[in-house]
Amino acid sequence: GKSLHPSDFAPALLLLVLSCPLWHVSQAVPVMSKGQMTDSCVLYARTLLQNITDALAQRNLFSGIDCKEQSMQLNTKSNTPSVCAPKESTCSGNTVSEFNLESCLTNIGEDLQHYYKFVVAQSDPDCPLGPAVLFSLRELMENCFAWSLLSDWTSEQVAADGQCTYDERLSLCKILKGFQVRTITINRVIGYLNSGEH
Repeated sequence: GKSLHPSDFAPALLLLVLSCPLWHVSQAVPVMSKGQMTDSCVLYARTLLQNITDALAQRNLFSGIDCKEQSMQLNTKSNTPSVCAPKESTCSGNTVSEFNLESCLTNIGEDLQHYYKFVVAQSDPDCPLGPAVLFSLRELMENCFAWSLLSDWTSEQVAADGQCTYDERLSLCKILKGFQVRTITINRVIGYLNSGEH
């Protein structure tokens, strides 16, 4: 199959980022109770997005699968895109009248927990996701969403079955694509909170 390169994902990423670039807020939001989004948080989030994009471009992992043509599988247990839309934004087609910071951060934390558990479970040496995604995800969680990281997760592992089937790789592709899109949203939220415009 055709080898994938990070640049193959660039047009789609650019389209997503530009589809609603103007998150504008005219009034102040409450003081953040779970910690400030610093410049470092912006960097950690960008690094995570880059590492997910790089993982999706792995030729050995997705050989025989045109990953960029697959549908994405999103975490449906959180409402991050809707609850994190800033006040006065119309990204979802509806004008957001209130921005609940606590709810937004809680949903991001739920997303990070969901994908952390998933990435930790990808320990099969025959189906290597690589350590970069897990490392950058944990870095973001520890430094910016520490309350979402449970102490016993370091020992959480799923036994590898010694094979990496087509269906497993296809599922990995779809989930990673969903993680990539959700991480774009998280990047935008962190950038927005860090910008000082609110």
